[in-house]
Amino acid sequence: MTTTSTLAQTGNAQTEKERFAQQTSVSIEINADAAIVWTLLTQAQDIPRWNSTIVSLEGNIAVGDKIKLVSYLDPKRTFKIKVKEMEAEKHMLWGDNQGKRTFTLTPTEKGVTFSMVERMGGLMYPMYKKYLPDFDESFNKFAADLKKEAELIANAQ
Repeated sequence: MTTTSTLAQTGNAQTEKERFAQQTSVSIEINADAAIVWTLLTQAQDIPRWNSTIVSLEGNIAVGDKIKLVSYLDPKRTFKIKVKEMEAEKHMLWGDNQGKRTFTLTPTEKGVTFSMVERMGGLMYPMYKKYLPDFDESFNKFAADLKKEAELIANAQ
């Protein structure tokens, strides 16, 4: 599977498919402090305002909590996702029975590199993979929206 260090150079999402799994990754440089980016990623009630890929998000983004997320990719479906890991301003993992999404912030001279990787799979994956939308565009939008909002906030300070 693709590593996020490779993606930091391209800034474009990539999906790799295997027989029983797929992984979509994106990475982008953000010229803002990790605290700004982290706040944007973890303030559930504010995420739909700046993130064009999310129709709605309910709940609290904290370890052990569940959130309800509606994506523009399938606005009739509500994903019930559990927040599994968090290390402030560095790492967050959430997921359900079908997949997990990892968010990583890596410090740089000018701010952070934001990376997002989602891996879905399992024994049933071959049966439902044909129903999955292309995630690359959504990941590109998510990363671009985050970059835009974080840099707006950073430049206003």
